[in-house]
Amino acid sequence: MNEKYVAMDVHKASVVVGVRDKAGKMIGQAVVETKAQTIRDYVRGLSGTIHLTFEEGTQSAWLYDLLRPLVAECIVCDPRRNKLLADGNKSDEIDVAKLSELLYLGRLRPVYHGGQGTRTLKELAHNYEALVKDNTRVKNRLKAIFRGRGIGYQGDEIYDCQEQGKWLAKLTEGGVRERARQLYEQLQQLERWVAAARRQMLAESRRQPAKKNLQLIPTLGEISVAQLIATVDTPHRFRSKRQFWTYCGLAVVRHTSADYRFEQGELRRRVKPGPTRGLNRNYNRRLKRIFKSAALTGSIKGPFKPYYERLLARGLSSELAQVTLARKIAAITLTLWKKGERFDPEKMVKPA
Repeated sequence: MNEKYVAMDVHKASVVVGVRDKAGKMIGQAVVETKAQTIRDYVRGLSGTIHLTFEEGTQSAWLYDLLRPLVAECIVCDPRRNKLLADGNKSDEIDVAKLSELLYLGRLRPVYHGGQGTRTLKELAHNYEALVKDNTRVKNRLKAIFRGRGIGYQGDEIYDCQEQGKWLAKLTEGGVRERARQLYEQLQQLERWVAAARRQMLAESRRQPAKKNLQLIPTLGEISVAQLIATVDTPHRFRSKRQFWTYCGLAVVRHTSADYRFEQGELRRRVKPGPTRGLNRNYNRRLKRIFKSAALTGSIKGPFKPYYERLLARGLSSELAQVTLARKIAAITLTLWKKGERFDPEKMVKPA
């Protein structure tokens, strides 16, 4: 079979392409313009069965949708895993040669790119989160102005745009007052945008079949469920809850060595587990925030509170108990999502 292994190094203006044959020999390189039709025409001009890869980046989603129908296999790979590319000299030609070699050897770690079913929800969720961050940033800047001049306030009262005249009057410096006034204008506009973005995201999430059942899981609010669906896309990406925990940043990392020894001529494996090294560090920030927030709420009220209290009774610290509860909620969410079932508090099991 005439197979080709193609790697692309994508930039704003150009795409460097490297091609290997079925024997792993480099048979060609090219530079094409970063335009949809140009890239499509180049890939269509390659004969045989095409295996294609490029690294995750700003243009990877667009490029994946563009080229996936044209090739037998399209892998968007994780650049943090491609250690070979960091070794030795670096250039676009060297990078595509190394990347195509990793593709040929089957040593690439793919990054998930789903179908079009949740693409709109993903974009709306990104938009909502970006606006919330902008809103928080403006609030912090406004608060710093008053704190820096010893002006006291209670709670969120300084963020009330209807009362901005009262607070601006407390600023005696003209330049500072004008800066604060413009921050109030930004805050007023951002709050309207955040509310509109939230409505759009929630409206789109209601079109997802999983929304109805996931909404019934205690401590997962409507916004969290919308962000969860936008991020995960489909629960069948994960074979087990342990894979899901790793993706959520809730997997316990262990480091072991010298696991085997000989006793009276017989090979024995160490029974005691190795020491833990905390939770995994490569994870999805949004999902970890969702489940840790859910665990914090569940430790205070709702059907998860008895489970949390039993963990404390076993001697676990409150921090470790909340992490365990977050893992529990994540596992329940994955299971119910896969099976299409509703949450039943009677099925809550005691911690082992």
